[in-house]
Amino acid sequence: MAPSAIATEPTSALEGFLTTTFDDTLRFYLNGTRVVLDEIDPEVTLLEYLRGIGLTGTKLGCGEGGCGACTVVVSQYNPTTKKIYHASVNACLAPLASIDGKHVITIEGIGNVKKPHPAQERVAKGNGSQCGFCTPGIVMSLYALLRNNDAPTEHDIEEAFDGNLCRCTGYRPILDAAQTFSVKAKTNGCAMSKENGGSGCCMENGNGGCGGGKAEDDQPIKRFTPPGFIEYNPDTELIFPPALKKHDFRPLAFGNKRKKWFRPVTLDQLLEIKSAFPQAKIIGGSTETQIEIKFKALQYPVSVFVGDIAKLRLYEFKEDHVEVGANITLTDLENVSLEAVKHYGEAKAQIFTAIHKQLKYFAGRQIRNVGTPAGNLVTASPISDLNPVLMAADAVLVAKSLGKETELPMADFFQGYRKTALPQDAILASIRIPLTKEKKEFFRAYKQAKRKDDDIAIVTASLKVRLDDSGVVEAANLVYGGMAAWTVAAKTANAFLVGKKFAELETLEGTMNALEQDFDLQFSVPGGMASYRKSLALGFFYRFYHEFMQVLGGQADAEAIDELEREISFGKEDKDAAAAYVQETVGKSNPHVAALKQVTGEAQYTDDIPPMKNELYGCLVLSSKAHAKLLDVDFSPALEIPGVVDYIDKNDISAKANRWGAPHFEEVFFVEDEVFTAGQVIGMVLATSAARAAEGARAVRVEYEELPAIFTIEEAIEKESFYSFFKEIKNGDPEEAFKTCDYVFTGVARMGGQEHFYLETNAAIAIPKPGEGEMEIWSSTQNPNEAQVYAAQVLDTQSNKVVVKVKRMGGGFGGKESRSVPLSSYVAIAAQKTKKPVRCMLTREEDMMTSGQRHPFLGRWKVGVNKDGKIQAVDIDIFNNAGWSWDLSAAVCERAMSHADGCYRIPNFHVRGRLCRTNTMSNTAFRGFGGPQGMFIAETYMSEVADRLGIPVEKFREINMYKALEPTHFNQPLTDWHVPLMYQQVQEESTYAARREAVTKFNAEHKWRKRGLALIPTKFGISFTALWFNQAGALVHIYHDGSVLVAHGGTEMGQGLHTKMTMIAAQALQVPLESVYISETATNTVANASATAASASSDLNGYAIYNACAQINERLAPYREKLGPNATMKELAHAAYFDRVNLSAQGFYKTPEIGYTWGANTGKMFFYFTQGVTAAEVEIDTLTGTWTCLRADIKMDVGQSINPAIDYGQIQGAFVQGLGLFTMEESLWLRNGAMKGMLFTRGPGAYKIPGFRDIPQEFNVSLLKDVEWKDLRTIQRSRGVGEPPFFMGSAVFFAIRDALKDARREYGVVPKSAEDVKKDGENSEDDGLLRLESPATPERIRLACVDPIMQRARVLPKEGEKSFFIAI
Repeated sequence: MAPSAIATEPTSALEGFLTTTFDDTLRFYLNGTRVVLDEIDPEVTLLEYLRGIGLTGTKLGCGEGGCGACTVVVSQYNPTTKKIYHASVNACLAPLASIDGKHVITIEGIGNVKKPHPAQERVAKGNGSQCGFCTPGIVMSLYALLRNNDAPTEHDIEEAFDGNLCRCTGYRPILDAAQTFSVKAKTNGCAMSKENGGSGCCMENGNGGCGGGKAEDDQPIKRFTPPGFIEYNPDTELIFPPALKKHDFRPLAFGNKRKKWFRPVTLDQLLEIKSAFPQAKIIGGSTETQIEIKFKALQYPVSVFVGDIAKLRLYEFKEDHVEVGANITLTDLENVSLEAVKHYGEAKAQIFTAIHKQLKYFAGRQIRNVGTPAGNLVTASPISDLNPVLMAADAVLVAKSLGKETELPMADFFQGYRKTALPQDAILASIRIPLTKEKKEFFRAYKQAKRKDDDIAIVTASLKVRLDDSGVVEAANLVYGGMAAWTVAAKTANAFLVGKKFAELETLEGTMNALEQDFDLQFSVPGGMASYRKSLALGFFYRFYHEFMQVLGGQADAEAIDELEREISFGKEDKDAAAAYVQETVGKSNPHVAALKQVTGEAQYTDDIPPMKNELYGCLVLSSKAHAKLLDVDFSPALEIPGVVDYIDKNDISAKANRWGAPHFEEVFFVEDEVFTAGQVIGMVLATSAARAAEGARAVRVEYEELPAIFTIEEAIEKESFYSFFKEIKNGDPEEAFKTCDYVFTGVARMGGQEHFYLETNAAIAIPKPGEGEMEIWSSTQNPNEAQVYAAQVLDTQSNKVVVKVKRMGGGFGGKESRSVPLSSYVAIAAQKTKKPVRCMLTREEDMMTSGQRHPFLGRWKVGVNKDGKIQAVDIDIFNNAGWSWDLSAAVCERAMSHADGCYRIPNFHVRGRLCRTNTMSNTAFRGFGGPQGMFIAETYMSEVADRLGIPVEKFREINMYKALEPTHFNQPLTDWHVPLMYQQVQEESTYAARREAVTKFNAEHKWRKRGLALIPTKFGISFTALWFNQAGALVHIYHDGSVLVAHGGTEMGQGLHTKMTMIAAQALQVPLESVYISETATNTVANASATAASASSDLNGYAIYNACAQINERLAPYREKLGPNATMKELAHAAYFDRVNLSAQGFYKTPEIGYTWGANTGKMFFYFTQGVTAAEVEIDTLTGTWTCLRADIKMDVGQSINPAIDYGQIQGAFVQGLGLFTMEESLWLRNGAMKGMLFTRGPGAYKIPGFRDIPQEFNVSLLKDVEWKDLRTIQRSRGVGEPPFFMGSAVFFAIRDALKDARREYGVVPKSAEDVKKDGENSEDDGLLRLESPATPERIRLACVDPIMQRARVLPKEGEKSFFIAI
């Protein structure tokens, strides 16, 4: 996005109010080069500036500092530490005013493809980059760590990425690459050594060694550079520019009619500005303000950046307190806290231990590097991590205004929701944090969130109790965040405690009762989770009480004290998996062909394409109602905004062209008369900058008449809101079989949806070609063919005049298969109308509201089983939440139906599928495409039935598992069936039986900690279920110099498709891999291509390329014979060219044999099945619902791997994405209020995907080997790998369920036996069976527990009362 061009206003206009003389010029260094700016757009962020000048390696991922894609390093002199500090920061939040006098380093500044930085090279060669969109930010976080600490420990490395997200890799290869820089005080300095818990150092693996030596006196030693890698030498880094050491920090002021910026450098200057402009917004890190500007459209006409006032960042240790500057960065406050503990001792510095603990998990490092305690305090968030600590500590805030200083006790600071006692003309200057007494005073802080790292709290607590010499409570301050609209003290509990003898159990019980009074939450409480929040409030005090009792030497529940912590993660891959079939090129673990481009920021994505002359930017106008009649739309206010040029809506295309979405064409590009979902597109505003377009879109006036809306599957079933779709698969006679079964059980499996959260949002650029009516479209799409078809439709032209191109995508996962089509169509309409290029990249919020998610599913099942554990019959009704339009919901439902058998032979099987019509966004394709939902239903009934029978579920699975050549419920025999073999291998390789014994012992010995194990198989059918999509084309050119250009119909979204395709071409043509190049995917090179989806792209496009190469090889055969076997391709091409032989070929392939007939239940549905088995072990803290995956062992049958490194990356990434679906990713809608019916979880702040420290602590992956694939007739006998491993993530869910069963058994809650159910019937209220919905969030985990604390915390709804959020 280019900065908008707005003339700046002379600063003299500002100086009339103030005595200070202000400069209006920014001076800083950028990648070692001095930059002077005197015309500055005050509304531009650092990211917009960088991308505007062509440094597009820094990416826009979310715009709220939650994903780390925009990470850059800002080097500066730190007045707190008096040292140079290299701060990783979120460029999307950083105002330009913050970089004066500093050195900004971007990904381009540290290395390039020809000369990469060691961090770039190791991430690339270590397969740590797939789609590559997140990679520059991740590399810059690693670079920042190395600049500040050239000998980081393993812990430093593990924690360095807490502000970065990746959706592709599963994090393991990134961590492995990063750990090559770490230092370990052991015999072998390599963190990858087996001694150090790794998979094996190169020396241990016989590759010549990395030179590890003994550490003298057990001191840490530097890791030696792994062979083949650039050595890391800190002395060669970009120096901090000497000129900046002498930089004259002058007061700055710049702005225009809309906004003014001040940058004072002294406290007096700041107070003068605040006196003249009391409404001025004080900016420290801009971590909250930029979000308010971007997402809430708040305007701050006067902003003051205070980050360069040294006085506000100092600290001083005093006799009874520490005084810290209120604008000290949170990173510095972390270090000050550690220093305070050393200075005063642990007993007196308990508050600082608590501060450090809370800050460790506060946001990400990039936020902590700029965020400040003053910002935390003044924004007055009800879920702040830091504010409860300061309040419980009885800290005093020092506020200053011109000529006045005021002390504000923390107890009185918060006065309401987002309201404080700070006078309007004052600023927070410092915070006085007292010390704790050396004895008899106890202070602790706690936090619970959905995810450990970089997550907003659900509940935080800071608890302080002081006793007199007789053990009586002298003072108590229990303070909570997340329990009210602002940080509050538990007044009833505090009052109760004072005067009580702490060690008496009545004190604990009485305090718990008082806390229940203090926090008597209603079921419909804002923020939801009433029972969970209440249980946390009680649980935190319970933990605190027993830790204090332990310190006092009294009787304590010691096990409740320690919180769940992770160890350093590690893992291994079987590097020899392809040894039996490796060839010159295929079978080798080559890095992603674009990896070096991606790690250096040189890889170009759609929005990185340089802006063209007169280019316009589009911004969507979205409906704000979930279901309504559209009464009026008025674009005129938008057209009054400077920079807004035009708009498009339904009136710019014909009614027929407005309809899309085969085969029903019921979806509209633009709303016509009725809105069916919040986020439906009404129009698009076009302007000269993205910011002006967004402002214009907000200005459009829309009038609605609201109509009743439906959100959940249950509502849709109740109101019979379905699409006209019904499919069934019936095999055998389940109804008859049920009559003869020993037992019949019923149940419901329910799972939520999932946001794709590709790091690159949907983006498109349309370029009109004058004269001929042609249109060129660059789009971030998995489906260029469909983008072409609908662009031609809306442009009222032929497809041959529309060319759609895709260079690469920053992730797709199915979300850009069909839902990318509207955006490319909109920019095409706009480009045609204005005759100018038009660009649009959706914000994260827009993308999440409009692009659809994985379908939520509900399965009502009935299972007939005999006493021997053999299932005789299954009957299932499957419902998916399709959303407001058909999209691909029917095909998703069909795949779920075909996978509802799991891996189990069930002789009598009947499954029916329906699509629910609701008022959510239109749900769509997502990795697995219904398969994981179908298999989840299967594993749910397997788990619940096994519990009823009293059979270990692992045994129950084995009893019912398919055998080779047995037919599925859709009558397809299972050939090359290796699941039973892998089921045994995984158990042996993971020592599953021994670990099961260990888990049983552990659970018997622990009340608040439980471990669980699960062993989950998968089979995933490979083929599009729509027969006609199973085809592909390719084009291969050989040039005079012997280089090869390949084009195929598949798109590269990070899955390594182009890498595999170049390997296939290189192998087929017998040329070096570097001779083969794939430029882009385009509709004018390969026409009518199927979407890159269904895990079939390597099969289809690989064979098409092979077919083209075979044609060329046939033509070159005479020349090979003539010139000999050692002839190069250059020599062969020359000879053939001079003989006028065609050196180009078009290849084609269609999948043979397949073609299933619904109803008749005949024909082959899938060409083959990719298979796998996973064992997972978890540990849960039942007091809070926190969990960690201790270990996962995955084994996949991918046939003969074309590239094991790519396949391992796909397996790891799919597993972690699946782990996210089944444990933490939860989409929520608002039930009431002004935003009723809108998606609440529409960014990384509220929607949590797994982070670096959510992956298994031990993460092992292997490929099946030493078997024969007799029936596999794919390219190189490989299997599709993109989607099949996804369901393996469910092993963590079922391991959590396993642990919860023991947690419930602790309190006598066990499932009714099969015989009791047969006698008494099923009763879901009190039958003891654990029914766990997906995702198994910490909230659901805690609510599944039945301990006394949880039972007393349960909040029941009053009649008609509903929860705050809607979970669909």
